[in-house]
This record gives sequence, structure tokens and C-alpha cells, in this order.
Amino acid sequence: MTTTNDNNGTNLDAMSLEAIEAELKQFELEERKRLGLPIEGAKHWFDEVPRTFTRDQREHTTVLVSGLTMAHDLFVQAALRGIGYKVLAMDTPDNDALQYGREYGNRGQCNPTYFTVGNLVKYLDGLRSRGMSKDDIVKNHVFVTAGACGPCRFGTYVTEYRKALRDSGFDGFRVLLFQQTGGLKQATGEGVGLEMNPAFFWGLIRAIMIGDVLNSLGYRIRPYEVEPGAADRALEISKRIISDAFEHNTSLPLALFKVRRELGKVKVDRTRVKPRVGIIGEFWAMTTEGDGNYGLQRFLEAEGAEPDIQIVTAWLLYMIWQGRYDTVQRADLRGVDAGKDEKGGSKFSLKGVDVRKRRASLWAGEKVLRGLFQTIATAMGLNDYHLPDMNQIAEVSHAFYDNNLRGGEGHMEIGKLIQNVAYSKVNMTLSVKPFGCMPSSSVSDGIQSFITELYPQGIFLPIETNGDGAVNVYSRVQMQLFKAKQQAQKEVDKALADVGMTMDEVRGYLAKHPAMASAFHRAPHMAGCTAADLVYEVGARKNRFAYLKERVIAQVTGKAEKSHAEAHERLLQIARNAAARTRKKNSIVSVAPELDPATVEDAARPPVPAGRKSLKVVN
Repeated sequence: MTTTNDNNGTNLDAMSLEAIEAELKQFELEERKRLGLPIEGAKHWFDEVPRTFTRDQREHTTVLVSGLTMAHDLFVQAALRGIGYKVLAMDTPDNDALQYGREYGNRGQCNPTYFTVGNLVKYLDGLRSRGMSKDDIVKNHVFVTAGACGPCRFGTYVTEYRKALRDSGFDGFRVLLFQQTGGLKQATGEGVGLEMNPAFFWGLIRAIMIGDVLNSLGYRIRPYEVEPGAADRALEISKRIISDAFEHNTSLPLALFKVRRELGKVKVDRTRVKPRVGIIGEFWAMTTEGDGNYGLQRFLEAEGAEPDIQIVTAWLLYMIWQGRYDTVQRADLRGVDAGKDEKGGSKFSLKGVDVRKRRASLWAGEKVLRGLFQTIATAMGLNDYHLPDMNQIAEVSHAFYDNNLRGGEGHMEIGKLIQNVAYSKVNMTLSVKPFGCMPSSSVSDGIQSFITELYPQGIFLPIETNGDGAVNVYSRVQMQLFKAKQQAQKEVDKALADVGMTMDEVRGYLAKHPAMASAFHRAPHMAGCTAADLVYEVGARKNRFAYLKERVIAQVTGKAEKSHAEAHERLLQIARNAAARTRKKNSIVSVAPELDPATVEDAARPPVPAGRKSLKVVN
């Protein structure tokens, strides 16, 4: 059989795809004529979002920012003011903002949409109520927000802003959209209002990282403060010091030194037993510090827990990981991967791209990011903080959640939960996400429930936020927190028994060694509870010579790194075996399997890698 017409080589074979497509197109045209439908293609609706922001408008235009923590927004405001912009950080979204969002937004939106959209409308409505005209508000203000985030309604934020602004009487208000892959969409031609130059990014990155470090220090110190309110007072002073340095372009290293000195004045008592609670979930819901997540961080502290937060820098590392991973995967398509300017092409095409150069650039970018963060952390006193290894998180989670599935935090939620339990990083993991969040609620939670079956010693609680039902959420958290407190106390009791000391003896040792009782001290990781870590360290330091000898040997031999690598390989193999067993028909895995299938049925619980030896744990 031939696929060409023997009579005329220029004609299409009746069975060719081209002929079939032509036949279908002709049939569609005839049917449209018969039914009276328009023959020309319909013009799709497109919501034009005003984005005209030019350089000559910069002097009289206030750039509104919001969306991260209070410290982040404040430092971004100061950093951009320092390079010549008029910037104002809006207040953290509250329940009043939620009501504005519900009034002017579409129905069925997720929590972050209502809160962030409503927060902007609330602020503009406040300006109008104080006498500013609508035209002056629109002319003299512009809002910067984030853009698409995979298969979720976050990608429609800008349309929601447009709809809410129009319905609330602010039609024409400008919204500039940051895209994860496309930069900032704004007007061009006369000179852009926000210049994406090195000074802009240098200020932005430092503001984010310093905000991360200050927040992390706050959540480490505040739960253990001896004098109530001392940590908050020191943090407020620290924010002013850093903001002034950014805004007036004075020495930032000197400002960080002053912050370290200020925070160092806070007296802490880490012998108090408090469960450490890891907060993961949808990015906005786990990051915001107000009504958007029922103030969970402060609620946990009030209930006697130590929150373990996720930082924005980890999200930046995840973005870099995505770029490196996708570049490697897509490189195999070269030769058949159409360019973005070609028919059927993709904007992610690598056609004509030097793959090795791109991978090298991403690798270098990650190293610079990590180096800068550790420099800031060291200067401010955030000791023994390790940024997550994105490759390891991807590897341990891939067996349960494919790395190619995107949206929200993707596979990171799965990987974080596995590491939290397997490495005893925390006593409890709290996953917070907006009601109906597709990537997190509909996908990740299903996998996370399976992980908790594999690791029954793990305490895991997913909660959804919708702005209502705070009492119900608090009640659920308190029930799980009760178990976490019991677990933390057991860890401390075991630690005291292992080192052969009482808590009074531990406190006596700390009184003789005040450096270990400072606000910045961080005991090597041994358990989920900070107090248990401290007990183990005091027990190890009792014999000073043996302790120093062990430290030197570990440093020279790289013992901690080797132990961490071995633990990861062990955990990775456990994850693969567990996932493989669940794919079998009628297979139920009730606990994480050992490497030897013959011993799986006897496993009472998965092993915690590295035993009693200190294990470097990423946050």
C-alpha cells in the first residue's frame, strides 16, 4: 500500500491526516452556513488590565506592595525607597479586607484572592473616604502583585483585581503583574516605571533574605523569652534599624550588627518543654501573619508551642530547581522542540539555547543565593540554619508525587512532611491551605494522609482556611497539639535518662556556661523538641575533652555530611519500596517498609536515620 496518489503526486491521499483535516474543515464550514453561525472565528474576550507606568510618572506615583510577612513588606518598602521609588507597604490583610473581597470579587474564589484583592480595595476606599478623588487615586497609585502559579486560581488574581476595582469604583487602576517566568508586565516605550536593573534586584533580594532571617530568629526566640514581650520589642527596634539603613542607604552590615546586639539582650529559657510545630502548605496561607490563616503562628506560641516556619528564600530555591530540572528534561526535545516564534512552538523551547550555559547560570545563581543567605544569617545570629536541599526533597517525594506536577508548592509539601517525620525535625506538622486549593488540598493532602499511615509516629494535621470557623480550627489544632506536647515531654525524659542528668542539673550547667543560654544558641539536632536537643548537648559537653575531640574528628572526617547522605539514601530507598508496594493490586502498606522485604511485616515503625548521633537537618 502506498500513502501517495499514483495518478498525481501533488494530490493528497484520501487517508492522509492532511486530507482528513481539510475534509473536516470543509464540513464545519458548510454546517456553519446551514445553521446560520458566523463563519469567521470568534474574537475571544480579553480583560485589558491598565499597566501604563512610565518613568516620568514615577515621581508622583506611589507603588503599593503587600502579600508577604510584615517584616518582608516593610523591608521591600524601605529598599525600593532607597533607590528612588515612592513605595508604601499596606497593612496585613484582615477580616475587613476579606469582606471587601467577598463583596466585590467573584464567588467561589480561594482565600488568598479574597484577602489580597479586598485589602487593596479597602485601602483605596480609605483614601476616598478621606477626601481623595477617584481620579487622583488612579493617577497617583499603582499596585504590584504576583502572577500565575501553575494550575490554580492564583493565575487569575490580576483579573480578580480588575473586576473588584471596577465594581468598587476604581476602574482604570493600574496593577503590575509579576510572573514567575515572565518578569514584570508593564508599559514600555517611554521608559518603564519600575526598572528591572541590578540595583532593583539587589535591594529586593536582600530585603527578602533579611526578612527571612529576622522572622526565623523571632520564632526561635519568642517562645522561650523569660520576660513576656521582650522579643517583640527587640524585633520592632530591629525592623526600624534595618528599614532606616535601606531607606537612607547607610551601612547595612552595621545595621545587622546592631540588630544582633539588640536581639541578644532578650533572655531565654530553652529548658522549658515546648513541642516544635512545622508549618507547611500553600505559600500565601502559611506565610501571612494575620486573619488569613487565623494568626496560626501566634496561636501556636500562645498554646505553648514553637512554630517552625517556611521562608521565602526556600521558595526562590524551588524556582531555581524548577528551572534546572525542566532544562534537563526539555533538552532531550531539541531537534523536535519548535521555537516560540514558530507555529506550535513553546515559550519554554530550548531551540537555539545553549543548555550548558543555562544550567551553569542556574547553578551559579543558586550558589550565590545560598552564600548570601548564610552571610546574612551569620551576621544576625541565626546559627545552625541549613537551607533545604531541593534535589533531596524532590527525590524523596517523587515516589509518591511526580516532580512534573506543578502548582502551589508542588512536591515540596510531600518531601517536607517525610523529612519532618523521618528525621524527627519537629513534633508535629501543620499543613495550612485555602479552602478548595486544588494543588494543596485536592492533591497533596491525599498523599500526605498516606505518608502518615507509613509513619504512624508522625503527628500531622491539615487545615483549610476560608476566613470563618476560627474556633473550629483552633480546636482541631489544640487536640493534635496535646499529643505533640506529650511527645515532646517523652523526648526530654528520654534525653535526661540517656545523659544521666536531671533538668535542675542541666539548668545549673547552663548557669555556668551562659553562652549556651543566649538567644542565638542552637543545640545540634537530636530530636523534635528544642529542650531535648539542649539536654543532649549539655550531656555531651559534660566531658569537655571528649566533646572537643569528637568535634575535631567530625570536622576533619566530614562525619556529619556522610551521616546525612547515608540517612537520605536510606530514606529514599524506603520511599521507593513503599511506593512500589502500593502499586500492587490489593496491597496495603501500614508502615514504612525496611529495605529487606522479608522483614517488612515485623517493622513496628520506620527507623529514624542516624540514631543518636547529631544529624544536620535542613529547615
